[in-house]
Amino acid sequence: MAESDFQRQALQHLDALYNFAVYLTRKPPEADDLVQETYLRAFRFAHRFQPGTHLRAWLFQILRNTFLTFYRLREREAALAEDGVPDWDVPMFHDAPDDSAGAMDAHTDLERAMRRLPEEFRTVLLLAEVEGLPLEEVARVMACPVGTVKSRIFRAKERLRVLLRDYETS
Repeated sequence: MAESDFQRQALQHLDALYNFAVYLTRKPPEADDLVQETYLRAFRFAHRFQPGTHLRAWLFQILRNTFLTFYRLREREAALAEDGVPDWDVPMFHDAPDDSAGAMDAHTDLERAMRRLPEEFRTVLLLAEVEGLPLEEVARVMACPVGTVKSRIFRAKERLRVLLRDYETS
């Protein structure tokens, strides 16, 4: 694959990578940096990409590994914005609904419930259900077997059902 073709195809996934980076960092400026670092690494190691495989999953894997390497230590620090308000309330999904108060409340409740899930559950759910990656590609990103991905998705959905039981219809 020619370098210009690779770069063009890789840049088609910019929005999805940014969404994932915002989810991981919870801070848009850090998400910008993370996506930029991801593309720098992807372009530098483009020769390692195997044509015919899933480029989007490869980019997600680079982004996640970069986050785990450079940004995870920051997550352990108390997350406070400059005004002293906890940063954990920053929207996880930057395309939050804004059409009605009820939809916004449900979206906020979903984000809070997602934050209560262990990281490996949140990540597989986001990659598989929100970003639409095939389970095999999620397994590659997470560096685990497909069966583990399926199990984590199931357990994540079960925990979300419990956390969001007020939304169940009788």
